[in-house]
Amino acid sequence: MRSPSTGTVEDFSSALFCRRRRGLIPRGAMLVEGLRMAQAYAHEPVMADEVVALFAPVPAGVLVDGTVGAGGHADALLRAYDGIGVLALDRDPEAVAAARARLAPFGTRAVVRRATFGRLGEVVAAAEAGSWPRSGAPSPAVSGVLLDLGVSSPQLDRPERGFSYRVSAPLDMRMDQTAGPNAADLVNAADAAELASLFAASGEARFAGRIARAVVAARPIRTTSEPAALVPSAIPAAPRPPGHPARRAFPPTRAP
Repeated sequence: MRSPSTGTVEDFSSALFCRRRRGLIPRGAMLVEGLRMAQAYAHEPVMADEVVALFAPVPAGVLVDGTVGAGGHADALLRAYDGIGVLALDRDPEAVAAARARLAPFGTRAVVRRATFGRLGEVVAAAEAGSWPRSGAPSPAVSGVLLDLGVSSPQLDRPERGFSYRVSAPLDMRMDQTAGPNAADLVNAADAAELASLFAASGEARFAGRIARAVVAARPIRTTSEPAALVPSAIPAAPRPPGHPARRAFPPTRAP
């Protein structure tokens, strides 16, 4: 249940290339706030060494990290290879702030943009026309792309993001909480057939219709705990898989 793209590249600024505009917070204050956000959005990738090794044959140039998150992979790559720059993207404003703070020590070798990786071509073109990462290549060009797809632990662990049913919180589940409808809007507006189709696609095909009808009957639904409580009542006890029954109907909410 991710929000659709707004059709625009949301923010072409970065902590490294921000222009001083009238009415905006001074650059130093932005970096301080970014450092706070980096601490709140702390996340270390578990396969950083493997990713660095995979990029060893890639020539000097600009690497595009299309899902930068907190910047762990980008940081490791910039430390490992002097000949590269990184153009980093993420649609989550909190991740963007954390990545900007983490990559700030690399100066002009790193540019962080708030955008979806689905608009990668537009972002690259805009960066080439404006602030383009410095790399070791004589004529910098995109030499590699990294996409680490999925949900980050800071998104799952923070109740206000609405991804987890472990704590009752607003049913949000958006990668970008500033844009598009949230999961509660979808659950309360869609008819039973549409909900059943979504639940089936998520993995609960056998009882998707029963769950959808239970959700419709219980509306309005506003918190993460409400749909999680409905699923067990809609699934017979005998065929239930191990773990919480809601984990297959709402896969982004899975608890470890």
